[in-house]
Amino acid sequence: MEKYSQFRDRGSGISPFLPAAKPTSITAKILGTWIFILRLPLFVVYCSLYFLVLDHLPIPPVLRKLLLWAMLAIPGVWWIDLQLDGVKRGSLSQQPASRFPRERAVIAAQFTSPVDAVYLATIFDPIFVVSYPDTRKVQRVSLFRAMALALAPPSTTAPRTGLTDLRALVKENPHRVIAVFPEMTTTNGKGILPFSPSLLATPTDANIFPISMRYTAPDITTPIPGAWLSFLWNLLRRPTHCVRVRVAEGVSNTSVAVNGLNHPSMEDTAGEGENGGHDLTPEEERLLNGISDSLARLARNKRVGLTLRDKAAFVEAWSKGKGAWGRL
Repeated sequence: MEKYSQFRDRGSGISPFLPAAKPTSITAKILGTWIFILRLPLFVVYCSLYFLVLDHLPIPPVLRKLLLWAMLAIPGVWWIDLQLDGVKRGSLSQQPASRFPRERAVIAAQFTSPVDAVYLATIFDPIFVVSYPDTRKVQRVSLFRAMALALAPPSTTAPRTGLTDLRALVKENPHRVIAVFPEMTTTNGKGILPFSPSLLATPTDANIFPISMRYTAPDITTPIPGAWLSFLWNLLRRPTHCVRVRVAEGVSNTSVAVNGLNHPSMEDTAGEGENGGHDLTPEEERLLNGISDSLARLARNKRVGLTLRDKAAFVEAWSKGKGAWGRL
């Protein structure tokens, strides 16, 4: 849309904030309406039961994952194409355990949809955190909150309380995986936004695994905040959805020792800019650029220069242009 051309990346021409749309025929719309009507009550009841009751019970991790698989199966998210970067198809079982995120690992995931968090919870049972610009601090959140953030307005400032960092979380939870969405807000999956510096607090002995998730059809991505009805319609009306998951090889944070962030009392406040600006050392910039490049390669798209603050400005312009219907 030319109306929002100022939110198009100048280098690549990509517009990562516009909602993805896929043309459908009249027949497909009629069939989709019936599928939506049949699925919606079941999906709402199941999600309510899980998040209001089951999620608060001491359920074994294996059973919890099965319950989450059922949540994905109701809208037809069951075709999962999982690959490790650089590994031939059919040889996943032959790869060492170190090629896959496990305990004392940090996942740097692309952020496009609420389905991202559910899939990661189903496979890795991770601790979810929220990243913010200009700080290495993060906020621990529940699975439900991680899903809701996919349709929440972009937050350009961190809260004053309830913050920690990845080093502390890894130390406190040595047998868990930490899931980070370093872009800090959702896109339509066509570009990788500049990262928060939160990954720079990862300890050296915890590998960072870039993970990309792409959907077919892509209209279940949620770059527009508050578009719950549109998301549910696109999610529930199709018979099936395919998820293409790519996992890059883990990398260690070699910049930690250089900056002294492994000292427990180190109080960090990054400088200006989406990645901490001039306070980032060359080693830190190389680490974030390397992870960002890996995500772009896995997702088969490009890095863009548009930031979280550009997303906030886009949301404001979109809301004014579309009114209340812009959120549906």
